[in-house]
Amino acid sequence: MPVVTSLPLTSTEVVTDPYPLFAQARMQAPVQWHEGLGMWLTFTHAAANSVLRARTLGRIWTPRWPDEPMPAFALIHVHSLLESEPPQHTRLRRLVAGAFARGHVERLRPQIAQLANRLADRVADEGSDGSVVDLISSYAGPLPVQVIAELLGVPGSDWHLLRPWSNAIVKMYEYDVSAAQKAAAEQAAREFVAYLRDLVAVRRRAPEQDLISSLIAEVDSDGARLTEDELVTTCTLLLNAGHEATVNVVGNGVTALLTHPEQLELLRSAADLLDPAVEELIRYDSPLQLFERTAVADTAIGEVAVEPGQKIAALLGAANRDPAVFAEPDSFRVDRMDNPHLGFGAGIHFCVGAPLARVELQSSVRTLLARFPNLALHRPPVRRPEFVIRGVTSLPVTI
Repeated sequence: MPVVTSLPLTSTEVVTDPYPLFAQARMQAPVQWHEGLGMWLTFTHAAANSVLRARTLGRIWTPRWPDEPMPAFALIHVHSLLESEPPQHTRLRRLVAGAFARGHVERLRPQIAQLANRLADRVADEGSDGSVVDLISSYAGPLPVQVIAELLGVPGSDWHLLRPWSNAIVKMYEYDVSAAQKAAAEQAAREFVAYLRDLVAVRRRAPEQDLISSLIAEVDSDGARLTEDELVTTCTLLLNAGHEATVNVVGNGVTALLTHPEQLELLRSAADLLDPAVEELIRYDSPLQLFERTAVADTAIGEVAVEPGQKIAALLGAANRDPAVFAEPDSFRVDRMDNPHLGFGAGIHFCVGAPLARVELQSSVRTLLARFPNLALHRPPVRRPEFVIRGVTSLPVTI
């Protein structure tokens, strides 16, 4: 008999701190049916890992509101690497990975450090007289947008357009969406698609050393290239996933560091802990809490049989706090070395931008530690009101 959960994922209690509730649910069963969402949820690392890797579970995109046409929003999902399965996914991933392999991450490494220092200059100016600085709006928020803009080749004069588009689009991945949010997401998708089509046209005529030019030039072994819709969709995915994940890891992670002063001091005293510390930031308070898949054939996840057409979601935050995998999972430890977190996913949908995200996060944290030895939390951060994408909207600090 399956265990049924009524865990209110959109409630203030869960949004504020889901981890104690995940722990309670985990003791009942690793996989449970959620009647309200009409899907299975996983609460253990093993079950989530199985969901991410099972080839009989797919990412099958269908409109959530079929009676409310959202053509631009649909376009950036129908052709998405994240929303496809083999053989389409295999072709798209090979082409995108091939373009990434042209050295873009290493090309951007010094630029990311420069961007981080430039934003740190802004923080220093704003807080020089003891004023409170919002680390999200002044530092964590702009940095990943600027990095993605540099990656794609978006001119600096247009950088301000990207973050509002991303913020509007990702609201659609939550489970409580208003009519106004739907309209805003469709408008953002329409504007972003039109902008990218123009930019692709420019790069076709005059290629530069950016990812869009590499994506245009990439040719598969059979001579296939990305279509324009696939190019546009890939760029949209890179902005949405790259920006949201990085800003929320920095926001959640700096909050964790400032509320665990002994761990902050340990990290300051040992430069070689930066890499494991970044992995711990991702694990401890995961920026993406849930990843859905749909069964295309009977699939056993633990003792549960997922039937064709049924959805099952890996709760990544629950997986990353599983005591069967992580010693003292609710402890924040920057020197945690055995850390097989699922923050970047697993299987064929493992995040293609993970190497870039790690460089951004390492540079972000390194710069903050070096520039602001007296960094301190002024008051508790303001948490985002959503569950799926977990982060803070404001992080008031003094320097």
